[in-house]
Amino acid sequence: MKQPTARLSATLVVGVLCAAPLVMAEQTPTERAIEYRQAAMTLVGANFKPLGGMLKGEIPFEQAAFARHAADLAAVASIDILRGFPADSDGEGSKAKPDIWLDWEKFRHGMETFTRESARLADVAAGGDRGAIKEQFGATAKTCKGCHDAFKE
Repeated sequence: MKQPTARLSATLVVGVLCAAPLVMAEQTPTERAIEYRQAAMTLVGANFKPLGGMLKGEIPFEQAAFARHAADLAAVASIDILRGFPADSDGEGSKAKPDIWLDWEKFRHGMETFTRESARLADVAAGGDRGAIKEQFGATAKTCKGCHDAFKE
């Protein structure tokens, strides 16, 4: 199969970028919030899964790749993900439980803990000590599980 030319690829990218504001303009604020948080969580998963896979031996452990994924996870965790959870945004297409807004402080605290533990994981991963990496990965994973158990359908 022939690869698309750079010109065709550029045309497609420009077309998508031009259409995006039109699609976003039709979205409600709640739909935009849900899309924002889902995009953030997709990036969390895209970095978290290879980290876990390397530590479980499902994929080869590569120190540089692990450190890169850990740094990217910390970067995603540092954005204001809470802004993607305005009141009453547990609508269609969302896996968020209403409990988020009923116990906002617990949810906020969980997200702050995730941010802190992700930053620690990036620091530990940069150091290369596999034992410390595994321990900190567990602490970081625990923050994810805590929120998912309490606040995700």
